[in-house]
Amino acid sequence: MKPRRSVLATFKLFAIVHWVKIAVGLVLLASILWPVFAISRLDSYQRDYIMAFTSLTPLQSILAAVAFVFLYQYFLFGGRGFGGLTTLSPNEASRRGMRVPWNEVIGMDEAKQEAWEVVELLRDHAKVAQMGGRVLRGLLLMGPPGCGKTYLAKAIATEAGLPFLAASGAEFNVVFMGTGGARVRSLFKRARLMAEIHGGCIVFLDEIDAVGRARAMDIGFGAQTDYNNTVNQLLVEMDGLQSMGSNIVIIGAMNQAEAVLDEALLRPGRFDRKLYVDLPGLEDREKLFQFYLAKVKADSSVDVARLARRSVWKSPADIQNIVQESALIATRNKRVAITFKDLSEAFERIDMGFRRSRKMIEEERRDVAYHEAGHLIVVYLLHPTDDVFKASIYMRRSSLGVVYHTPRQERFVHRRDMLLADIKASLAGYGAEKLKCASTTSGVSADFQHAITNAHRMVWSLGMGSNGFVGDYELLIGSWAFRRGATGDHLADTVKAKLNEETHKILQECMRDVEELLRQEDALLERFKDELLQKNELEYDEIEAIFTEYGKQRVLPTPTASP
Repeated sequence: MKPRRSVLATFKLFAIVHWVKIAVGLVLLASILWPVFAISRLDSYQRDYIMAFTSLTPLQSILAAVAFVFLYQYFLFGGRGFGGLTTLSPNEASRRGMRVPWNEVIGMDEAKQEAWEVVELLRDHAKVAQMGGRVLRGLLLMGPPGCGKTYLAKAIATEAGLPFLAASGAEFNVVFMGTGGARVRSLFKRARLMAEIHGGCIVFLDEIDAVGRARAMDIGFGAQTDYNNTVNQLLVEMDGLQSMGSNIVIIGAMNQAEAVLDEALLRPGRFDRKLYVDLPGLEDREKLFQFYLAKVKADSSVDVARLARRSVWKSPADIQNIVQESALIATRNKRVAITFKDLSEAFERIDMGFRRSRKMIEEERRDVAYHEAGHLIVVYLLHPTDDVFKASIYMRRSSLGVVYHTPRQERFVHRRDMLLADIKASLAGYGAEKLKCASTTSGVSADFQHAITNAHRMVWSLGMGSNGFVGDYELLIGSWAFRRGATGDHLADTVKAKLNEETHKILQECMRDVEELLRQEDALLERFKDELLQKNELEYDEIEAIFTEYGKQRVLPTPTASP
């Protein structure tokens, strides 16, 4: 709600806002009237001489000013000034279509609930002040890229009905000494003015870690000192000495951990509240797909639940990109609506690149088909957490084929059986080639790398071996804190040999399980090989139908009794 003012207060505020325009107008008016008055007192010859001499002076001055401003902007700011700083009043935001209604903030329910308290404080901060509480001064948004931190900040400004002033942290770091601090002062001066007009203002600093990192001692040339001064100026402005009672809220956003920021920025009174905007869960991903598919023309048969299960660890920006890419694919294929096949191809195109049209000889295609069929069978029948969504022998980037499998839901810790299943899935292609082809191929190199990395990590770092070694032995050879002299580590060669022996044992046991399963499922292996050679790709429903035909059922985790 805008504050009520008297006519005198309104005139003062107008003068504060437009004093530069008023001063320039008065100077221009004086520069016109005074020469006219002075020339009118001269005789005709002198008037003609002066008029002829000065007739080109304004044009020369204008051209010189334009050239100076252009060169200054070009060399100092790369063709633009402090252009990233945008100020949007509520009315301007509506006209530009930049208002973000609260119901369109999807995929971050927990952060949204916390942010709503901020909106209520901004709407009714007087009630908080009456109770003796302190009005919220700063909000720090942290989380992975593409999760909607800027979107949430705009929604807060929209719901609170306050102007939104945005800038990037990198804009305060320039080559000239003192410019960073001056820009901070200019930013908050504008914020105080907007708060005076509209009753409050939201300052959004994107990538705040670029301007708010911890201060340090300067080792020369003055760059660190200037950066420290910029941080100091930001601390002073956020401390409230300059903006007491102005109802200015600073929202910072970054992708880094909060430990990179200066400790003084994180204390109460500056950033009072911290929100972690995380990647969306299963339900949130369903809502996101429904929201973005509603904005395009999609077929009603699209299974949103399956899309949500397939997009584990995808951000809202990733999901939007998938929908937009599927629209381009549908347009290219001359379809009037987006189908599930278009969305599936969009997943692969974004994650693995474009499909390559190179031709392989039939022997190579057969080897690749056996390889991918082996992966497919082992993942489906042995992996406790992953679903197989697609198998393909099309070339993409450096891979000749792929089995696209993802976890059914987010997993934040991995048990031993999950890691062993990952190793078996990696070795399955090699096992299928070994059983069915005259010789194994070089296509197993990436699989071996993944398998041996997992086995090494299980034994060396996670204590998951069977030889009794417990601890993270990588620290003894990989951390500078443990280095000494020329030896390079504190780990005996005998211990290394035993650890490596255990790593090899895990790989051998996984390989035996894979070979045993593939021998038992020889008919299934041949069937999937033939299907891949015929169709090149198998979708989720086709894979499920073949396993059902052979009476096979995927491995599902055993439910545990709740305490």
